[in-house]
Amino acid sequence: MATIRVHKTKNYTVMSNTHLRDKSLSLKAKGLLSVMLSLPDNWDYSIAGLVAICKENETAVKSALNELKDNNYVVEKTQQKAMVEE
Repeated sequence: MATIRVHKTKNYTVMSNTHLRDKSLSLKAKGLLSVMLSLPDNWDYSIAGLVAICKENETAVKSALNELKDNNYVVEKTQQKAMVEE
């Protein structure tokens, strides 16, 4: 299989390989997290917003998010606020 390399001057994402190599995550969860990491820092993360930019329906996005939550890759805003206040 050929490897395609792209000159990275704009419109690319740098991310850790940690979630990509985590065998406890499904491909769906790995893909959704990769998409989320490619979004701008100020993007408003919501289920409706994620559904709008993905092929999957709301149920699929919710199940992938739950998998990511269960594996501590994402936290809800209410959890995040509580963690900061501690």
